[in-house]
Amino acid sequence: MKAQPTRNPPVEDTKGGALRADARRNRERLLAAAHVVFSERGANASLTDVAEQAEVGIGTLYRHFESRESLLAATCDERLLTLAKESRERSKALPPLEALRVFLAELVHSAGMYKGLAAALGIVLRNHTAGCDATTAEGQRLLEAAQHAGEVRSDILLDDVVCMAMAISLAAAENASDPKRIPRLTEMFFDGLRSRPEPRGARRR
Repeated sequence: MKAQPTRNPPVEDTKGGALRADARRNRERLLAAAHVVFSERGANASLTDVAEQAEVGIGTLYRHFESRESLLAATCDERLLTLAKESRERSKALPPLEALRVFLAELVHSAGMYKGLAAALGIVLRNHTAGCDATTAEGQRLLEAAQHAGEVRSDILLDDVVCMAMAISLAAAENASDPKRIPRLTEMFFDGLRSRPEPRGARRR
């Protein structure tokens, strides 16, 4: 009896279904095209332009990506996976507060990958791609570690950290000529996360 040839596992689309080879090629072309268009014209560029760059119809684009944010998430996925992986490795040698600060700075830089991406970062991260989930999980892990160490206020949520990254990236984009703007804003916003002992004699309500 002849051995059966080994088959590669099917690639799945964003809805969990297996992609045919031609559909997989279309998806790869759309991602490559999206990177080109978003790099040139920003995250708010026309999705029709993305489809034209990929040489497919707009209907094909929407079959693979139901929204602009889902396309952005898929386009940023590799970068977000790298961000999470490097953060996990780096945090082993850093105090919890410093590990969270560096993560925030890296998230700010990632939010500036395309002009206009920062404004949609919170929605993009909720698209549950591998990179989005890895980045969200890593941010939550670092935040909880810093809170357990008593270095970050207990009422801070990961959404607060993401909002800070969005705000810093948007502000930095307005003055890209100042290389010190992102570190300065990051430190200023990050200072608001820190736990502080209550002043002696402070009245409790």
